[in-house]
Amino acid sequence: MQVVILGSGNPLPDPLRAGPSTLVRTAAGDLLFDCGRGVLMRAAAVASGAGAFKALFLTHLHSDHITDLNDIFTMRWAMSFQPNPLPVFGPVGTADLLRATEAMLEPDIGYRLAHHEDLRWRPSSTVTEVERGVIMDEGGVRVTASPTDHAPVRPTVGFRIDEEGQSVVVAGDTVPCAALDELCVGADVLIHTVVRRDLIEEIGLPRLTDVLDYHSSVADAAQTAARAGVGTLMLTHLVPPPAPGTEQEWIDQAQAHFDGSVVLATDLLALDVNHGP
Repeated sequence: MQVVILGSGNPLPDPLRAGPSTLVRTAAGDLLFDCGRGVLMRAAAVASGAGAFKALFLTHLHSDHITDLNDIFTMRWAMSFQPNPLPVFGPVGTADLLRATEAMLEPDIGYRLAHHEDLRWRPSSTVTEVERGVIMDEGGVRVTASPTDHAPVRPTVGFRIDEEGQSVVVAGDTVPCAALDELCVGADVLIHTVVRRDLIEEIGLPRLTDVLDYHSSVADAAQTAARAGVGTLMLTHLVPPPAPGTEQEWIDQAQAHFDGSVVLATDLLALDVNHGP
């Protein structure tokens, strides 16, 4: 199993960091977790794409985590040569999101159907709204969902992927909570969104300091990893984005609370589970 960070950024556009998105490559196929800004451009760099995704998993419906859902939905349809519904797993509200996305794209769907004689079907998806428990078990790959805490964003979920004794957890946006601890127990890799509390407090803008009460700090994520006995903690969705030369500060903050390996995500960083980056 391999983890590829397609986007390590946050809601603010960044020329070096695409929006939040993680690809987990398994024997059952490529599993995509969240689909932030630029996801298909990054996927193309690792020879994947909309038509190749086994399934899309959404941790929550904040805009920065679903920015490019419409691109995946359209490209999977327009570049397939037979009906190829997009399987989507996400929290309650995901089905409404897919219906709204299709409705938004209705003019484009009409244009393409009118222009391409060999395109005789509409784009489609199969949506499974999830909260807790095993949601996929196929080809030796099991995906488990668990509630997280990103209030007032509700509901939100984290995901655990298990394959042949290897395990990866994609936490999404959350503060520390018991359900996430439970999901992470013994995981080889925890991919956790984080904010730098010290830098945000120093900047002091209310719109920015507001994020502190519903995201995990670097220390929070490290303590979650330590409690659960995780092997490697990968920090992503970095707020604010690390200034050049300050990357080690993030790692040092995590290592003050966690004895395992700490990795600071960058776009297209690939990590072979149990073998490191």
